[in-house]
Amino acid sequence: MPLIALGLLTTGVAHAQQGPIISDSLSLDGTIRSVLDANPAITTLEEEVNAATSRVTQSKGGFLPQVTGTATYTRIDPVVKLQLSPEAPAFQFAPNNNYDAHITLQYGLLDFGKKDATYNLAESRRLTAVDQINVTRRDLAYSAVQAYYNILFVRESIKVQDAQITSLQQHQREMEKRVEGGVSTRFDVTTTQVRITQARNTKIDLQNQLRNQQVQLARLLHKPEYVDVPVRGVFAYQPQSVDLNGALTQATANRPEIKLARDAEQTANLNLKLIERSNMPLLGVGAQLGAKNGYQPELDRIRPNSVGVVQLSVPIYDGNKNKNQRVEALANIRGSQARIQDTEEQVRSDVRQAANNMESSTARYDNALQQISQASDALTRAKARYRYGVGNNLDVLDAETSLSQARLARLQAIYNYTLGQYQLKRATGEQIW
Repeated sequence: MPLIALGLLTTGVAHAQQGPIISDSLSLDGTIRSVLDANPAITTLEEEVNAATSRVTQSKGGFLPQVTGTATYTRIDPVVKLQLSPEAPAFQFAPNNNYDAHITLQYGLLDFGKKDATYNLAESRRLTAVDQINVTRRDLAYSAVQAYYNILFVRESIKVQDAQITSLQQHQREMEKRVEGGVSTRFDVTTTQVRITQARNTKIDLQNQLRNQQVQLARLLHKPEYVDVPVRGVFAYQPQSVDLNGALTQATANRPEIKLARDAEQTANLNLKLIERSNMPLLGVGAQLGAKNGYQPELDRIRPNSVGVVQLSVPIYDGNKNKNQRVEALANIRGSQARIQDTEEQVRSDVRQAANNMESSTARYDNALQQISQASDALTRAKARYRYGVGNNLDVLDAETSLSQARLARLQAIYNYTLGQYQLKRATGEQIW
């Protein structure tokens, strides 16, 4: 049925390695929590945050001295020797066996903010990874909401079909009595049976849709062994007022996509600062303490030694590499600024569409209530007219169908309005888990 097909949304999500423990039945909150706990995508993103946090910690190492221990042995053959006279022993300038063990300490005194820029860039990327988790959790929670209400919606639709089938069967029994009394023909019974068969076919389709929705939720929960997912809840119309201007303001402040877009701009700016400082001079100091041989006059004796150094490195020409890197960084900044503007416009559009959907669903719900009242009255009158021989059987069957469709329209309106409420929460960045 097209009316029902509109409400059955499909959702996709990755496979998980391990799922949560599910109780005997799931409420909406329980469904959302179970889906979030089961999905490996969040675990993957959490590990990315851990990796980004590690990179931040690594960048802090630039603020600390670097200490290195080194031990070497070198064999030199031949070595320079000097013999002043044939009778005098040869004078050796360096030993054949050279030993050197030392500890080196290096520390950058002044780098014009390069270490700070490296740290800030790493921290910005860590914050981006954290914000990405919020986006993924939001999307998974919304998928859980869809699957949850899909199941409730189809269950209620099946109840409507059951009520129609029961009413038609009762009408069939009345027809059979009228046929036995010679008041009606067998044709009326046959046409009623046709309508019952059509209603049963619709119920079969609904039952199949219910099974598919349960499979979809089981996939979200990563519990494929659940054939009938234990979902419980009330499928009811619960209207709320919508402050469009307030929702737009809230969306601009809370929507994680905007936060991610601003994170990208911040990262691009920090990357430019790092590039600007990477071409600055570097002033450092170093010290080396150790022991080695090779000192005259006792070349093989190992003696302590020390070295101190102050070094200033000034980049002079890098083949315009730094200049071109700045051009690239500025382009990335402009691109991120454009993405922020586009994201903000998309967010405002999402809020307005969600508000429009809720308004439309409210009107459809009110109209469905009126249709139910009208269809119920029409059915009562059609049965009365047929009972007194004024109307015909087709009028009763058409009235039964109209009442069933009106009830399904009411369920569809409730479903659309309920999802519209969560669409608005999603659009405004409100947390739903």
